Amino acid sequence: MNTHHRFSHRQRPPWWPENEEWPPTRASWRRVGRRNPFFRRMGCFFFGFAFLAFVGFLGILRFLLTPFIDSPGGPSLDGLGYLLPLAFLGFVLLVFAFGWGARSLRRMFTPLDELFRASERVANGDYSVRVEEKGPPEIHSLMRSFNSMAERLQVNDQQRRNMLADISHELRTPITVIQGNVEGILDGLYPADEARLKSIIEETQILSRLVDDLRTLALAESGALHLKREPTNLVELIRDAVSGFETQANEKGIRVELGLADGEDVNIDPQRIREVLTNLLSNALRYTPRGGEINIRFTDASAGGERTITISIQDSGPGIEPQLLPHVFERFYKSSDSGGMGLGLSIARYLVEAHHGKIWAESEMGKGTTISFTISA
Repeated sequence: MNTHHRFSHRQRPPWWPENEEWPPTRASWRRVGRRNPFFRRMGCFFFGFAFLAFVGFLGILRFLLTPFIDSPGGPSLDGLGYLLPLAFLGFVLLVFAFGWGARSLRRMFTPLDELFRASERVANGDYSVRVEEKGPPEIHSLMRSFNSMAERLQVNDQQRRNMLADISHELRTPITVIQGNVEGILDGLYPADEARLKSIIEETQILSRLVDDLRTLALAESGALHLKREPTNLVELIRDAVSGFETQANEKGIRVELGLADGEDVNIDPQRIREVLTNLLSNALRYTPRGGEINIRFTDASAGGERTITISIQDSGPGIEPQLLPHVFERFYKSSDSGGMGLGLSIARYLVEAHHGKIWAESEMGKGTTISFTISA
């Protein structure tokens, strides 16, 4: 109660936490003390150091003046009058240094206390916490880095949650179909004919492709993806990949134009590059309307002793909005009309980069999208 009355007539000081009541109570003092342990310890250390420095200064001054004070027949102090102003000036400088040091310590350690509390919240799983970027340049940079880290953790956590939801959704549909068909066959409701078994096989293929995508993504992100390079004719590999989509393209009346020239063998992992081509062709067919067209271009150029192969797949679909274009290669990113999990382009990026290449997308609304990638040989 005494503490409450002692502070009741004063305004809230700027250093008092905003979420604590004012005037303070004994409990709030204890909370604030526990909340700023580092600042409190450094403050006590600084006060103690300043006190010892001042006592030492007085001791040195006393030592210098001892011959003039303690000697009965010593020299007069009249000629040493400059010592007192000098001592007073030294004391003023000490007070000024103390005030400046206290202010600097407060500017430095108050943000660090906030950072300490924010880091505890992040450690407990609260990735939404942010700190105000203030203080000296070094502390300001540290606060900015913390906010950037917390934002990235929050995005990764949200992507993980979305991934779990998407995986459970993607798994539920084929598992339900397989379970329903098998139970129907066992109960005699459905005949075990070729059409029914083919439907079950198709659903198992969806499950297998999903598991393979997740495994490839996990290997690529962990750096454990190993390529099995061998001399491969890329032109033949492209033709082979396109042939696997002929039926799907014919059903939609889509023309696939191949602008391919004969090329020499390239030392690549054919299975992984085929996976890249499959993902890109699948996307192009998905977004190309009936009667549309897909153009595939292959260029093989050499410059400065380095051979660069560029493959481009252009569709005649609706295109991608400019604000969405930079995100198409992010994992689990997909448009509202996408039929997959948003892993195909992300996996393609990892596989191309594993071949020391790069991949990019160009698009114009209403005129289609072109996705190109290069391979250095």
